[in-house]
Amino acid sequence: MQHPPAQTDLAAMRIRARARIDEGAVTAGYTADRSAVLQMLNDSLATELVCVLRYRRHHFMARGIHSQSVAQEFLVHSNEEQGHVDLIAARIVQLGGEPDFAPDGLSRRSHAEYIAGDSLAGMIKEDLVAERIAIDSYREFIQYLGDKDPTTRRMLEEIMAVEEEHADELADLLVAFPS
Repeated sequence: MQHPPAQTDLAAMRIRARARIDEGAVTAGYTADRSAVLQMLNDSLATELVCVLRYRRHHFMARGIHSQSVAQEFLVHSNEEQGHVDLIAARIVQLGGEPDFAPDGLSRRSHAEYIAGDSLAGMIKEDLVAERIAIDSYREFIQYLGDKDPTTRRMLEEIMAVEEEHADELADLLVAFPS
């Protein structure tokens, strides 16, 4: 069996791996601007946290004859957004940063706004707006990364797919519960 030709000098790779061992997963091959990626990830973290809080509020505040199923959907979305928070925070740490959970700056760093909504339809609409903002934000972030950080890009693509599902579900709910 013939092996493909080596594209990398393994001896040099081994030396580089030992040279900056304290950087963990971030190797010399990481070509993205790490400080910019960390800032963008912390902004994404803030956006997800604001969404968790808004969905939780909507879960508890949903009222009306058909509110129980919608409230349950809000809870499911909140839990999925919390999962995004955990993924993003873990990636920040993996890249050598610190996730910023400070409550004082959350709304300032978040791309989505925290708007409570004054009716079931209003809540659905505000959540849909926030999902659409998240989708566009993640798309821009993914385009920025290109092939410079495939791990973060893949994570963001997976998160964006869930945000698109949320937006689709909320758009369907909005038809059922017009304002």
